[in-house]
Order: sequence, then C-alpha cells, then structure tokens
Amino acid sequence: MAISAMTKVMIVSHRSEAAHLLEEIQQAGICQVLNAEQSMICKHLPELECEGTRNPRNLEERVVKLSKVIDFLRSYNKNGKRPMLAPKAVIDTQRYKAIISDHQLPKVVERCEEVQTEIEQIQNRMQAAEDAIRNLEPWQRLGSQLEELADLEQAKTFTYLIADQHFAAAQEKLDELEVVFSQVSQTRDNKHAMLLVALNDQVADVNKILRAADAEPVIFEGLKGTVTENLDKNRAKLAEYGKELSKLHENASELAEDYFKLQVLHDHYSNLLNREKAHDSSPATEQAVLFEAWLKKKDLGKLETIVAQFGSSSMEKVKPGEEEQIPVEIENRPTIKPFEVVTRLYGMPQHYEVDPTVFLAPFFALFFGLCLTDAGYGLVLMVGMIWFVRKMQGDKKLMVMLGICGAATVVAGAVTGGWFGDAIQQFVPALEPIRKKMIWFDPMEKPMHFFILALALGYAHIMTGLLIAFVHNLKQKNYVAAICDNSVWLLMINSVVLFALSKTGMIPAVLSGFFGILAIIPAIIILLFSHREGGIGVRIGMGAYNLFSSVFYLGDVLSYLRLMALGMVTAGLAMAINVICKLCLIIPFGIGIVVAVVFFIGLHVSNLALNTLGAFVHTLRLQFAEFFPKFLVGGGREFTPLTKEYKYIYIEKEKS
Repeated sequence: MAISAMTKVMIVSHRSEAAHLLEEIQQAGICQVLNAEQSMICKHLPELECEGTRNPRNLEERVVKLSKVIDFLRSYNKNGKRPMLAPKAVIDTQRYKAIISDHQLPKVVERCEEVQTEIEQIQNRMQAAEDAIRNLEPWQRLGSQLEELADLEQAKTFTYLIADQHFAAAQEKLDELEVVFSQVSQTRDNKHAMLLVALNDQVADVNKILRAADAEPVIFEGLKGTVTENLDKNRAKLAEYGKELSKLHENASELAEDYFKLQVLHDHYSNLLNREKAHDSSPATEQAVLFEAWLKKKDLGKLETIVAQFGSSSMEKVKPGEEEQIPVEIENRPTIKPFEVVTRLYGMPQHYEVDPTVFLAPFFALFFGLCLTDAGYGLVLMVGMIWFVRKMQGDKKLMVMLGICGAATVVAGAVTGGWFGDAIQQFVPALEPIRKKMIWFDPMEKPMHFFILALALGYAHIMTGLLIAFVHNLKQKNYVAAICDNSVWLLMINSVVLFALSKTGMIPAVLSGFFGILAIIPAIIILLFSHREGGIGVRIGMGAYNLFSSVFYLGDVLSYLRLMALGMVTAGLAMAINVICKLCLIIPFGIGIVVAVVFFIGLHVSNLALNTLGAFVHTLRLQFAEFFPKFLVGGGREFTPLTKEYKYIYIEKEKS
C-alpha cells in the first residue's frame, strides 16, 4: 500500500463542552492532538495560554496509588492467574461501567494502603527483633545485668566479636597489656564473643589492638536485665508480631478479592489522565479551547460527525506550517501488514517518501527461508507461530510474520532437500523418492549453486532499491534526481554486469563492445552531475568520488553470501545431530531409542531456535544496511493518536 495521507484540522470548542468532545475524540482514536508547544497557532498567537484548569495531578496520584496497590495485592490474588500469553481479562462494556462507578473501590484503595503500611511496619519491627536476638545469642552465658556493663570510674568495659583468624594474635597482645578479658562464646560463623575490662589509661592501647583485629563492637545501650531476659522479651515480641502479620495477610487476601476491579479502575484513570493532559496542554482563550490535531484523510468524515454532535464546537482544515513535520502512518494489506514490524524497527519514513514494507516483505521471507533452508524446521516454526497467534493477546504481527517466514522456509528446505537435515536419508529411507522429486539442488553436493543464487538475489535486491528510488522521484516530478541519481546507476551497473557476462561467454561475446560503450555514458553523467552544488571543481571532484564508490556495490552484493553461509551451517548442524542420534541407537535394551528420540527433539529444537535468531538478525541487516539506504531517508515522526489504552483488560465490543 502506501503512507497514509494526513490532514490537519483546528477544532474550536466552548469550555463547557470541550472535555466531552475530547472524550469522544479519544474514544474514536483517530486524532493526534498537539500540545501548546507543538501547536502552530501558539507560534502565531503567543498570547494564548494553556487551558490549565483541569489539574491532572490528582489523577496522577490516583494512578500511582492504584499501581502500588495492584503490585501489593498481586501475591494475595487467589482468583486465578492469567495465562502468560493472555494476561488481560476480557469484560463487556456494562460490567466496565459498573466497576468504574463503584463508590466502594476508593475505600478499598485506602484500606490497602493502610494494610500495606502496617505490614511494612510489622516487618520492620520483626527485623529489629530478629537482629536483637542475633546480637544477643552469643552472650547468653553472660550472667550479669547488662546495665552493670556501663563504664566504671577507673575502668572501661568492652564487648566485641573477634574473627577466629585474628583471635590468637589479639589475645596475645591483650595478655601482654595485662587486660582482664573473658571469652563468653564462639558463634557459628567462627567469631569469638569477648568481654574485656581495661583501666582508663589502657583504653587507647586496647582500641588499637581491637582495630587491628577488625573486631566488631557490640552495644547493649538501653538494655536492662540479663541477656537471657532480653532474649525472652524479643522472642515474645517476635511471636506477637507474627500473629499480627498473619492477621494482616488475611486482611490483604480479603482485599485481593477486588484485585480485578482495581485493575479496571487503574486503566480507566490512566485513560482519563491522558485525556486530561491533552486538554490541559491545549491552547485556550477565555471562552474556548483550541484543539490542533492531525488525522488520516480517510478519517476526516468520522471526525466531522463527532464534532457535529456538539453545538458549540466547530472544525476546519488548516495548512501545515512550512517547517512542520507531518506525522507518518503506514497501511498495508493483511498479508503485508505483519512485515511492518521491520519498518517500524528501522524507523518511520518521511511523509514524502515511499513505504518500504510492501517491497521488503517478499525479500524478507525469502531470505529468512534461505538462512534456515530446512523444511522440517519451517513446519515446526509455522505450527509454533499458529499456536502463539491463537493463544496470545495484543499485537501479533511479529508472530504472523515469523509464520509466513516459516512457510518460506518449508519451500526453501523442500527445493534444497533439507528435512531436519538428512533425517529422511538416515531414518526414513522410504520417503527418499518423494524428497528427490521436490529437490532442485543439494547445497552439500552443489554449493556453487547456492553461491550463485545468493549473489543473484542480492543483486536483484539492490537493483530493486535503486528502481524504487527512480520511480518515486519520477512520481514526485524530481526528474533531475531520477536521472542523475538513480537511472544512471541502474544503467551503468547493469551494463558493467552484462559486459562481464559477455566476456565470460555466458551471453554472446559480440555484445561486449555495446555494453562497454553503454556503461561509459552513465559514468560521464555521474562524474559531471551526481553532485550539483558548488563550483565546477567541487562538482567534478565529488563526481569522481561517487564514481569510485561504485566498487562499494560489489561489497554490497557479496554481503548476501551470508544467506548461503547460514543455510549451510543450519544444514551441517542438523546433519551432525542426526549422526549423534544414530549412534545412540546402538545402546541395547531399547534405551538407545529413547535416548535418540530425546536427543533428536532437544538438539533439533535448539538448532532451530539458534538459527531462527540468526536468520532474523541477518535478514534484518540486509534490509537495513543494503536495501533501505538505496531509496529511504527515514526519520519520520510516527502518528500517535489520542486513544484509549488498556494495560490489564480488554473491553469487548458491543455487537450492533
């Protein structure tokens, strides 16, 4: 198909109905509403201000709260988890309206926040109690009251944990200092709990020894009673906190019964927030709001119908600004549409360019198939993608595209004789006659056929890119570019190729002189007119460089040999897998058959996954690096209409 024709409109609506009008526009999902910074009218009338009265901050807070509450309740939701491929629940409009109008849900959100806060507080208290128990356990044999360990008038008390590797050295130095110390216990991680008493004039030396031993100080500040008494208190607290936490978990589980409703409410407020932001950022006067918007020309009638429903609103088409970038949307037939994934990965074309999707689709499928070159792998890929498409929600274009590429792989594998490598020859020789009837050439026996095929396809791919640029420039009435930038390259490259073929005897040799002369004419045009700016010296200099750059086309064509390389690697690995499986059959007592089947399935699936990724990446590279630059500039701004988007649900459309 092509790039969608876009038109720009200005909608003027009275403040009293602007919000309702914008809601209908969002529901239709056909307009990209511009904010005050993007709007051209604000550049002509800078005195206009943003509407700025809706205050979407409250909505933002609601959405943030709902997101946090949903994350909190996720682990408590017992109403059945959604499948990974279909995570969104489908509801009808009537139920949706009932949920968003439920006045009890805001109270549920508040209660969830309270329970979450209480759980966090209890967990913090439990952590503190556990830390206290962990710190006190090494000192259980200490019978004295902890408050008695406070510093004396003439001495200072130390309680430290010393690692085992430093203990002996520290003990020796403390003995030399004649400090009173006692080992209370040894912990499970080989640390010694030490109680030391030193005179005040020894404190500095003791601190130096403890620092050298990387000793960890243990603080009993604020604690009274014995260690055992404090342990019992903290264990009692921990048990009490556990009961409180269990009760809070029960409360959270009860609140999780409204988990789905909260998801619906989140999506509702998210869409409302997007609409309010668009409303709030639109230019406005004292009595009216101005919505400047882009839409597809084919949707203009729909928008006129929407605006006509509002008596104090009007709409008219406006001309884009001279330097304004027109948003781009591409539209293609159902069979081509899945390949839009590739175009969007590269980036949108400019609005005046050609949509590359329809041209890349057949090449992409063919190149992908040649990279795998195995009909068995193609069948598995097709079946897998069909299953994914049937099971998954959301955008399925990538899966459909891979399914089409799987079909191309079946064809490529059939004509080259690859069915899970050489599995037919190795395990099912009865099917060999059928395989031979479909085969065109065997890459393992005739690799030069594959070599020539890869080069020929690469050459055709590049020539197609140049031809697209030539035709597009003609349609745009850019005749100079069509002749000097496109047709001369088409003529010269093809003349050089035909000249070479005539010299090698592949076509009549008498034609060599004709094609040689024919190649000189476009070469002169490239030299003189390929660069059309600056003085004559600059033009000829750049023309000479451009003419020399023709050698790069050879490198571009040779780049397509990756099709052969990947196809041969896939086949070679598949054959190696079959050899391994055949060797496994030697194992007696039927074990060999089981092992062979497991290896056959597991290794072939791994080979398929690895080489599917390689086929996708390298085919993508050929489009982006060799094909697109021949006719595509890119850098277009994607058309992003204001529409309703749902993270957690699908709203079932009402049947008319």
